[in-house]
Amino acid sequence: MILASIRSARKELAFDGELVIVHPSRDSIAILPQPEWGCLLETLSFWGEREPKLRDIDTQVRAGTWKEMRPVADVSFLAPLPRTWAFLDGSAFIEHVKLVRKARGAELPDDLFTIPLMYQGASDNLLSPTEDLPLIDQAHGMDFESEVAVITDAVPMGTPAAQASSHVKLLVLLNDVSLRELIPRELGTGFGFFHGKPPSSLAPFALTPDELGGAWHDGRVHVPLETWLNGSRFGFPDAGLMHFSFFQLIEHAAKTRPLSPGTIIGSGTVSNEDASVGASCLVEQRMREKIESGSIKTQYLRDGDAISIKMIQNGVNVFGSIEHRVRQVR
Repeated sequence: MILASIRSARKELAFDGELVIVHPSRDSIAILPQPEWGCLLETLSFWGEREPKLRDIDTQVRAGTWKEMRPVADVSFLAPLPRTWAFLDGSAFIEHVKLVRKARGAELPDDLFTIPLMYQGASDNLLSPTEDLPLIDQAHGMDFESEVAVITDAVPMGTPAAQASSHVKLLVLLNDVSLRELIPRELGTGFGFFHGKPPSSLAPFALTPDELGGAWHDGRVHVPLETWLNGSRFGFPDAGLMHFSFFQLIEHAAKTRPLSPGTIIGSGTVSNEDASVGASCLVEQRMREKIESGSIKTQYLRDGDAISIKMIQNGVNVFGSIEHRVRQVR
């Protein structure tokens, strides 16, 4: 089942959007009866009750018997969750951790391979798939970070990884925007990210895990994640090569607190040791350049740069694309 949120004329859905079901062709959507159906965040709060009803509608959509269909060209997609209770971003790809730490001269943690890294990002204003990325100052070092993420239902505190699979309700693609030149100072204070992590964005379509078939197993999405910069493919690493699975990330996040329905948990930047598959962020490319040649050639994002993030499975752009252009705020 493929879900999305579209811009709505209903005042009560102005911020959260209107929940719709996407046809498997990705060329049309099913409009759900109102006011019975509202936004995705509300639906996740009552997932056990509402999923069977959504599945029934989805069956009709696939059979061509659902009458209220609309072409995707006629609607405006928001992030599947334009705002939610929490965005917890892990760093499950060890190669990324190594390169980013080296870039800012930081030591690797002793427990790198046993305890996931995770921070809490802004979740109150997630960008739509096609919004411009506002660049306040070129000196801030704006970077994209292409990731996979899961959306959970309510997760009890202390949930172990072995019991986490039932709490993964949806899969999404994420661009975790970073301002690299602001981050070292913030981390150096001991308090962590704030200004260095502006709003992130999501691809338009949220998939139930079964939609990916065998590509979803062991708490990982085993499909390459493509990032394009200014029309050229920047990287296509395998998203399945996570050191920590999403089940382990859920266990880590729920160690000292319950997780609310609609919690987004990111994989961290998708990264492989094989440099030939490119990268999913600029800082990795910059660090590899420095290691190989002693000098950095790749610049951080500038006004007018175009970023595209997508995942192609069997020729299908399964999550839809994140398509951003960097816009200088003047």
